[in-house]
Amino acid sequence: MTQDDPFGTSRSKPGMGTTLAPLAAQVMAELYERQSGGQTGTRPVVVDYLLRAVTSRDAFNAGLVFEELRGHRLTVDAIIDLYIPSVAARMGEQWILSEIDFASVTVGALRLQSLLGEASSELASMDRRAGELPVALVVVPEGEQHFLGASVVAAQLRRLGCEVSLSIAEPQKQILNRVLYDHPHMVLLSCSRVAGLESIEQTVKKIKTAVSPAPVLALGGAVTGETETLRTRTGVDLVTKAAKDVVGFYTRRLKALKSE
Repeated sequence: MTQDDPFGTSRSKPGMGTTLAPLAAQVMAELYERQSGGQTGTRPVVVDYLLRAVTSRDAFNAGLVFEELRGHRLTVDAIIDLYIPSVAARMGEQWILSEIDFASVTVGALRLQSLLGEASSELASMDRRAGELPVALVVVPEGEQHFLGASVVAAQLRRLGCEVSLSIAEPQKQILNRVLYDHPHMVLLSCSRVAGLESIEQTVKKIKTAVSPAPVLALGGAVTGETETLRTRTGVDLVTKAAKDVVGFYTRRLKALKSE
């Protein structure tokens, strides 16, 4: 889980004041959040290659870049979990240090998104049939304009054996309709701003009122603070940045229900 994400207040460069556009602030909060995750296990030469590829002014071909990464004997897991977030973090760091401009960051984020699509397509060959899989809904609410972290979380959930759909900037009514129609086992809500917590709380209440039993409800993203405080405030079941934590919580709940 966008990890991002994988499930905030925006951070600004010294002297920037408040002139940064809201979209820029939110995207940079998401990218900078990835840096704080302490990604390890990456090979610097490969990270440098990918950073050059996504920030270059030359044409970008996600398929070719993906094959190049695979040529370095990287697993799809490593590309999704380590290299894409690490390069997002590096871009955020370079932007904060004024080494690249925001336009380059925006283009780089879009290129990482397309690379993530290439990596995720490798997961489509799962042997298990849809309908037998746990169903997860990853939500980036209205007012939240980051997407890379949520997409990483969605890819991780698919690799963990889930059927996943994404809700990007949809109104609460549409999110509730998705829950009522799709009956997801897990709903993962991403939030990058403290100001967005009120909307998260409202969405959680509506889901719990409309569906019984309610799906596992998880909060992630760049929002920071005491986990228990956030859990109590929003009404979610858990606060985490790891997709595996949500799947684990769902699995334990399922076993508990079956043992009753």
